[in-house]
Amino acid sequence: MRQTVDSQHAEICQLNRNKEAQSKQIRALKKENSLLRNCLSKYEQPQKNSNNSSIPPSKENVKTEAIRRTKSLREKSDKPVGGQLGHQGCTRKMVDIPDQVIDHSSHYCQDCGRDISALEATLEYTTQEIDIPLIAPIINEHRHSAKVCSCGCHNRPYAPKKRGGNDITFSKNIQALVTYLNVVQCVPYERLQSLLKTIFGIEMSQGTISNIIQVAKTKAEPAMKLIKDYIRGSSVVGFDESGCYCNGRLDWSWIAQTPYSTLVFRASSRAGKVLENQFGADVLKNITAVTDRHSAYFALDFKDHQICLAHILRELQYLTELDSNQDWSKKVEELLKETIHKRKENPSTKIDASPWLKKLDDLLKISLGHLKKDFDRLRNGLIKCRNYIFNFLENPDIPSNNNGSERGIRKLKIKQKISGTFRSDNGADAFMTLHSITDTAWKNDQSPFDAILALF
Repeated sequence: MRQTVDSQHAEICQLNRNKEAQSKQIRALKKENSLLRNCLSKYEQPQKNSNNSSIPPSKENVKTEAIRRTKSLREKSDKPVGGQLGHQGCTRKMVDIPDQVIDHSSHYCQDCGRDISALEATLEYTTQEIDIPLIAPIINEHRHSAKVCSCGCHNRPYAPKKRGGNDITFSKNIQALVTYLNVVQCVPYERLQSLLKTIFGIEMSQGTISNIIQVAKTKAEPAMKLIKDYIRGSSVVGFDESGCYCNGRLDWSWIAQTPYSTLVFRASSRAGKVLENQFGADVLKNITAVTDRHSAYFALDFKDHQICLAHILRELQYLTELDSNQDWSKKVEELLKETIHKRKENPSTKIDASPWLKKLDDLLKISLGHLKKDFDRLRNGLIKCRNYIFNFLENPDIPSNNNGSERGIRKLKIKQKISGTFRSDNGADAFMTLHSITDTAWKNDQSPFDAILALF
């Protein structure tokens, strides 16, 4: 009997040990399963892109970018494809006095081969062809002569020749073209060097191109001071920032812009102190900042804020794709679009924002605990910046979005996508300075090339 009890006790102990080992293994598998589910959840959710989030187009994969570029955001209408009835077309018109006239007529009969060159031709129709001349550089020789007055004075209407200076220089037209192609069209030095040689027959080293850009930057300093002073005196300014790789280091390119001016500059930090150092804390107190919801802007003592509704609409679009059965994101999106439409219908009048704020508060009070955490995250963010959502209704000078700043800083992302990085601090600062000049000229309906040409 004792032997049987001892045997059963040993068996029970073994079973308990097996049970504990299995329980431990089950807990480990559950933990692993939870981790794997979290890893796989991002593949089950809608993919974030520049249409439904703040992800820039430069970080989209090829497939997502192809879909975005080939799929229109406009809703399909019942109108036929092409020009609509009543649409006034625009056709290129022939000039009255062409630069060259070329006659086309037969000299021999196509049937019998007889010479008909002496016969009078009858004009049937006329066409005009637009062409460009073959481009070759023009060499202008400047002869500098001095005149000696009877008083003994040597009169020289030119600067003395620099010691060691080159006898051959490039004209301001060529320097302006080089600067325009590099800054406005984002053509890198090596491609620009090849283009100048192939199209214009001009041999130019990359060092010379760099020197031309630096000269343009130096000559643009007075214009940059005027732009900065104009922004300092503006009551509404849009701000944005973006990463900028320079000399193997991550810096930040900042933009401050108004409808008529653009100022882009580089800094080593993304903190709000950058704007205080650039403009001064006393100046910021008089500015209403139009920004995204980056915390650095709200740490500064601005007069007021307006957050970008375009950013919020993109996030709401993602929430709708994430859970199409709920209607909270759709209602908030509809409310924001109604306010934007209201402003467009009344572009210059002050609109009372209190009714819209009440509607928004009612939506923000709705419990979203049954939905995914992305919904609560956005709602909490809107609660924090509630007072900065509808300021554009109270003041017609305040835009509802920060698209102007994003458009202004996009050129740097294009440049970075083409060239990868800036090789030096001087090159990065020169690009941002000259981009500020050309973008300001474009905003004022002036030619960016003429603005660069004026620098030389």
